[in-house]
Amino acid sequence: MEHSRAFVIASWALRGIAAVILLQTLFFKFTGARESVYIFSTLGMEPWGRIGSGVAELIASVLLLMPRTVVLGAAMSLGVISGAIMFHLTKLGITLPAVDDHGELFTLAIVVFVCSAALVVLHRDQIPHIRASAAARIH
Repeated sequence: MEHSRAFVIASWALRGIAAVILLQTLFFKFTGARESVYIFSTLGMEPWGRIGSGVAELIASVLLLMPRTVVLGAAMSLGVISGAIMFHLTKLGITLPAVDDHGELFTLAIVVFVCSAALVVLHRDQIPHIRASAAARIH
């Protein structure tokens, strides 16, 4: 399907924002940075939760940046980031005073969530069930 220039620019901007945020947190997760260790220790998921979520975010980022898999990457990042948001709202808090983050990690999670949700909507024609039912309506 051919998309307008505005669609392509919006898609790449949303993909870039989400992927950059997800990728930049990998350094902290994979090196065992104080913030990451604090978060996953608080959740009782250190180190496997930290490493596992890092791997999932890496896969989601790669999928986001590949045109054929953008909707899969967006859905995967929605799943991963929804967990992060849920833990912020239930166990961690919006701000993490122990690591003096002033709510930055929560804000970044919200940005990834919004970008990923927008990508799912923009690229809904790539979702097999939706694509099939849209084709059936045309005929």
